[in-house]
Amino acid sequence: MVMSSMETVQPPLPNILPSNKILLKSQLPPRFPKQCPKATAPPPTPIAKSISTTRSTVSHTTSDILRLMDSLSLPIPPDIYASLIKECTLSRHSSSALRLHSHIQKSRIKLSLHLLNRLLLMHVSCGHLEIARQAFDQMFLRDFNSWAIMIVACLQAGDYEQAIAYFVLMERCNAFFKFPAWIIVCLLKSCVLTNNMELGKQVHGRLLKLGVAHDFSLTGSLINFYGNFKCLDDANTLFNQSSHHNTVTWTAKMVNSCREDQFRQVFDDFTEMGRQGIKKNSFTFSSALKACAGMDDEGVSGRQVHAVAIKLGLESEGFVRCGLIDMYGKCRLVRDAEKAFENAGDERNIACWNAMVMGYVHNKLCVEAIKLLYGMKEAGLDVRQSLINDVIVSCGSRELEYGTGRT
Repeated sequence: MVMSSMETVQPPLPNILPSNKILLKSQLPPRFPKQCPKATAPPPTPIAKSISTTRSTVSHTTSDILRLMDSLSLPIPPDIYASLIKECTLSRHSSSALRLHSHIQKSRIKLSLHLLNRLLLMHVSCGHLEIARQAFDQMFLRDFNSWAIMIVACLQAGDYEQAIAYFVLMERCNAFFKFPAWIIVCLLKSCVLTNNMELGKQVHGRLLKLGVAHDFSLTGSLINFYGNFKCLDDANTLFNQSSHHNTVTWTAKMVNSCREDQFRQVFDDFTEMGRQGIKKNSFTFSSALKACAGMDDEGVSGRQVHAVAIKLGLESEGFVRCGLIDMYGKCRLVRDAEKAFENAGDERNIACWNAMVMGYVHNKLCVEAIKLLYGMKEAGLDVRQSLINDVIVSCGSRELEYGTGRT
C-alpha cells in the first residue's frame, strides 16, 4: 500500500492517478434519504489562466464547436470531446456541461475510462451531483479515480453517509489496500461526523494489519479520531507510540487535551513543541490560546503564547487574532483584548467582533458590549440572535450594569 503524505483533512477534488481498474460484481451503495442539490451552477470562481474566456464565451465556444461539427456531418473524435469536457470543468459552466453530455450520449461514441472519469469530474465541478451519480451507476468499469471523484463530491456536499457507503463498497471491490493516505483521512473524518466509531476502529485495525497505522501522514488523523470520541487514552497511546512527531500530531494532541479541559497539559505541549523545534501553525496557537483562557494565572501563560506568535509572525492570522481577543477577555485583561481587536483593523472578521462583545460581557461592561453590537450593525455584519440574547441576559444584572471589570 503506497501512502502519500498529506496534512489536510479535506482535500481538493483528486487529480487523475495511475489507473487501477475494478470490474464490479457487487451492488451499488443505497441512496440515502438526504437529497442531493439540484443541478445548478455554483458561484463563480477563478479558473485556470489557460482559459481566458468568460462563462458566456465558454458556452458559445462549446456550442459553436458542436454545431459546426454537426453541420459538416463530421464525427467528433474523443480528443475534441476531452478538450471540451476540460473546458467545462474549469469554467464550471452548468448549461454547457449538460449540453455537451447530451451530445456525447447522442453520438453513441464509446468513451474510454479516462474520459468517463473526466465526465464525472465535470458534473461534480458544475454542481450536478445527482447526474454524476447516475453516470457513475451506469459505468461497468471503474478505477480508483472513479470512486475518489464520487467520494470527495459527497464529502464536499456534506453527504457523509453516502461517502462512507462508497468507501465500504470500494473495500468490497478489493481496492482498499491501494488507498492513498488522504482518502483514509477523509474516511476517518466521515466516521467522526456520522458518529460511526465502530467503522473507524475497523479501519484502524486494517491499518495495523498492513503495518501502516503509524504512517507519519495518518497518525494525526487517528489521534484526532479517538479524541473526538473522548478516547483520550487511546489517542495519547498513538501519540506516544509514534517515533516522530510533526505539527499535525502535536496540534491534534493539544486539541484533544483542550477538549477535555486539560489546559495545563496543552500549555506544556506547546512549550515542548518549541523545545523540539516543531513548527507551529495558526491552529496550534488557537488551541494554546483557548487553553490559556481557561487557566487561572491572570494571563501570564497567554502573554507568553502571544509573544511567540509575534516572534513567528503569526499574530495577524485570523485564528490567532480571534484567540488573543478571547483569551485576554476571559483573563480580565480588557485593554489587551481591545488592543488586539483594534490591531485587526479592517481585517477583523465576525468571530473577532463576537469575541470582543463576549469579553465585555465577561468583564461586566454592559455599555461597551451594547455599543459594540451597534458597531457591528453599522459595519453591515449579521449579528447572531444568540449573541444579542447573551448581552440582554447579562445586562439584566445590576452588577453588570455598573461595570467594574476593566483592567
